[in-house]
Amino acid sequence: MFVEDLKKDFYDVILHQRVLVLVGFDVDALCSCKILQALLQCDHVPYTIVPVQGLQDLEQAYLQHNEQIKYVVLINCGATLDVVEVLQANEEKIFFILDSHRPTNVYNIYSESQVRLLMKLDDDDEVPAFDDIFMDEEEDSGNESEGASEPSEKRPRFDEQKLERRHERRLWEEKKGRIMYDYLQASYYGTASAVTMFELAWKMSKDTNDMLWWAIVGVTEQYVHCLIEPGKYLNDSGFLQSHVSRHNHRNEGATVSASVTCRRIAYDTELNLVLYRHWSLFESLRHSRHVACAFKVWTNKGVKRLMEFLADMGMPLVQVKQKFTSMDVEFKANVEEWIEGRAQKYNLQRIVFGSFHTQYGYRNKYCAMDIVYATTALLESREETKTPSDRFLCALDCLSRSNVELLLKGVESSKQLMTAILNTVNGFIDMHQIISAGPFLYGFLQQGTPDVKFFARPLCLMMLARFLLHAYVVTTRNKKAKSLPLVLSVPSSVAEGTSILIGVPPHSEECQKNLFGKAFEQAAEKTGSRTSHDFFDTSILEMKTDDRSKFFDALISLMT
Repeated sequence: MFVEDLKKDFYDVILHQRVLVLVGFDVDALCSCKILQALLQCDHVPYTIVPVQGLQDLEQAYLQHNEQIKYVVLINCGATLDVVEVLQANEEKIFFILDSHRPTNVYNIYSESQVRLLMKLDDDDEVPAFDDIFMDEEEDSGNESEGASEPSEKRPRFDEQKLERRHERRLWEEKKGRIMYDYLQASYYGTASAVTMFELAWKMSKDTNDMLWWAIVGVTEQYVHCLIEPGKYLNDSGFLQSHVSRHNHRNEGATVSASVTCRRIAYDTELNLVLYRHWSLFESLRHSRHVACAFKVWTNKGVKRLMEFLADMGMPLVQVKQKFTSMDVEFKANVEEWIEGRAQKYNLQRIVFGSFHTQYGYRNKYCAMDIVYATTALLESREETKTPSDRFLCALDCLSRSNVELLLKGVESSKQLMTAILNTVNGFIDMHQIISAGPFLYGFLQQGTPDVKFFARPLCLMMLARFLLHAYVVTTRNKKAKSLPLVLSVPSSVAEGTSILIGVPPHSEECQKNLFGKAFEQAAEKTGSRTSHDFFDTSILEMKTDDRSKFFDALISLMT
């Protein structure tokens, strides 16, 4: 069931109890975790945080801790599953779920006591009515028993009634099947969990600028990775903008030193460029998806057009190829205005968007988008010496303003990731490795390809798939490419012979609903392919590489 009053029905319930917090592997989940962690520490509530990458981790974490706790909080995991059934939980356990993954499992929605959903219903959430998907079995069995107790001379009438009930039951089940298929066929994302958690802190008058910043980063991740529509981002960022004004209002009598030592947040237009404050402007333009695809920078002609664009702005190569912080003040101050002024001429779409930046001290100024890229790189680091828990804790720590060195490490790792993405896209386009299968496009990244190690993680793979689809659309002569989704496969484990598949929606569609989750499940079931649906995002799965061919044949026939 959905929780109406977060403070009364959630926070007050766990206030004097030990809590198990299971956190998914994404930036929004980390930000939500930071806010909840701060609230629990403020009230001295004992808690245990366990990161979970998928369903298997979720089951293991619950089995390990279920005897010690009664209340379990799941952040960005569990909403799409029948949690009570999957975890085989007894009736005493209560699960609080805060998850941006959609659609939400109907058993979680209509659970009367054990499952309590902290998120709100969005406009896109068309939840089936209870009577359409659940039947009162007692009433049905009661009718049958009444018929069985009738005298023998009335048996023909009983048979007619029984047949009629069976017919009604069959019609009801067919209708339920259609309703559930329509409800479950597309996966998508709702409001960022960090926003909901910040709203809880605000209603309890315990919100701080740090909590507000984490909520901002959670929303920005959804925008950066194209998980929500632009209109949804505007609504959520508008809600947070009002809180920014409230928290960062400076009185005339406030001293400058006081504002320097604390975190300050401001809302402003921001260039949609990757880490440009921490890179050179030239490299940032090359590695930013919208700019790279507009100029086709993987070709010589595209590089020349990028140079022409810079010359049109009157920016010398000496300036744009050095670190942004080392550029002349005049260029740094005017670069946003110059780029925005020439965006239409060079067909640069979405080059500017409304965003937030934070500053503490004189040097540490970061845009929310920079934090997303840096945190993602740390969370999905390829360092072999680090366990998933190490990566989770490292990414969690980098969100604290005191760990500037760790954040800078994330920035450098993100630069390496973006370079690997551009190089891989370049290779795919040059070698014509994107193939049209009719209802969708697909591509395979082969083992031994340079930089393949970066993309065996879901978020990094998603960034590559989005970039690759955009690049293919602007390069190909196929007019249908804009309306086609993409399936991308990369090797995940050579020893086990497995690959990870991801499906992304068409580039032309504003709506980010993804139809591959259900299609993947049906294709695997139809062909008997050895697959693992372990990820919380159903549009990502792991499978045996040997089964990939028959799996794709079934997927093509299903989606045709």
